[in-house]
Amino acid sequence: MYPVITMDGPAVHAGSRKALLGADPSPADVRLMSVERQVTAATPPTLLIHTQEDQTVPVENSILFYQALTRAKVPAEMYLFEHGSHGMGMRTGLGTASAWPKRAEEWLKARGLLDPAK
Repeated sequence: MYPVITMDGPAVHAGSRKALLGADPSPADVRLMSVERQVTAATPPTLLIHTQEDQTVPVENSILFYQALTRAKVPAEMYLFEHGSHGMGMRTGLGTASAWPKRAEEWLKARGLLDPAK
């Protein structure tokens, strides 16, 4: 949910970049820590959830990662919602974004990662 993915460009979350790489990171470190550049066919299947209203981490982070997963042919699903802030958790009243836990459950079950409800 609302992942910090890139360490470069307009989608960067500056606070995370500084915390992880320092105030003046080398271009090599920026490239290495930009997760969208590290995706390979061995990257695990991924579920991404983000919102347009996230004022902390730009939604482009999820989009960049999804595109990288798609290029590497990694199974991925992405839900981009209109409403919901960064850290929305499982709050109600956020329109369709409040249904993300059910969608995540369905995705996990489809991948065989959850036992069916008994």
